[in-house]
Amino acid sequence: MEIVILVVHVLAALAIIGLVLLQHGKGADVGAAFGSGASGSLFGASGSANFLSRATAILAVVFFATSLGLTLFSARKGDNKGVMATQPAQKPTAPDQVPVPSAPLSKPAPADGSKAGEVPK
Repeated sequence: MEIVILVVHVLAALAIIGLVLLQHGKGADVGAAFGSGASGSLFGASGSANFLSRATAILAVVFFATSLGLTLFSARKGDNKGVMATQPAQKPTAPDQVPVPSAPLSKPAPADGSKAGEVPK
């Protein structure tokens, strides 16, 4: 069922993109008044605008409903970590709990065989 809703969601998104690209802007009405050919369309001068805007509104409702449906499916799974989920913070150790090394740290002996602290000649 989740896959069906996901497919409908993606198809609605693509259809909304297509319908928005097909619609004319508000400035296109001025061009239609001077005979740009929009009045001879399949739905008439304003019929296509009404049809496309209604279809876009219906697809927007479908997109919103499928978004809510996918959210409900995700919430029911129980392993939803979300985008803002973070790992729990590590509890800092107190200064008195810091481990102290048992032996003092010393510098390693030089590779050329000289003693530590001796300046090479």
